[in-house]
Order: sequence, then structure tokens, then C-alpha cells
Amino acid sequence: MNKIILHIEDDFDTRELVKTLLEREGHNVLSASEGREGLRKIIEKKTDLVILDIMLPDMSGWDIYQRLKELSYKGKIVFLTIMSASNGDVAKLRDEGVSDYIQKPFENKDFLNRINCLLCEHA
Repeated sequence: MNKIILHIEDDFDTRELVKTLLEREGHNVLSASEGREGLRKIIEKKTDLVILDIMLPDMSGWDIYQRLKELSYKGKIVFLTIMSASNGDVAKLRDEGVSDYIQKPFENKDFLNRINCLLCEHA
């Protein structure tokens, strides 16, 4: 597959787990611990998918998502967060262009299946 994924997450352990899981699948994973750093990497690199935490130290994942919409970002966008969302909320997000909403903690196999499925759709 060899897709480029950017994961924006301030928690070191979560960032490392996601990177390890996705690299084992053959993906190229870029990481950022803050929103501004992540936005800079999105602009510099051609990413296929962005995985966003919602609660970040410098700006929220929602703000990053809005900025990506303004930039007409063509890749997939996934929220990976501790915050729960109802099925209705997730449906609204999908209507707005969010590809998936995954709640932490997650099952590794389920997480990989969902990400790989999204990347296959993007191919």
C-alpha cells in the first residue's frame, strides 16, 4: 500500500502506538504533537490520510479540520479521540466530510481494519 499518513496527537504513547501499528502495515507515518506543526506538514507533504486528536495543546482538532476544508484537502480525515460521539453526531461528521471517528482506547485490529479500508477507498 505504502500510503502517507499524518497523525496529529500530543500523547507520546498513543503517537508511538499508532505509528508502530501503521508502519507494520507498510504505511509511511508522519507525526506531529501540535496542530500548527501538523498543518505545516500537511502543506509540505502530500498525505493520503490525516488522523486527528481533538484535544491538542495549541489548537483543537476541529480547528485543524476546518483549516483542511479551507485548503480543499483531498485526503481522508479521521478523528481519533477520547471524546465519545453519538451515532447521530458521527453521521453528521461524515456528511461534512470526516471519513471516520474512532474513540480511544481502541482495539488494534479494529483500528487497522478501519484505516486500511479508508486507504483502499482512496487508491
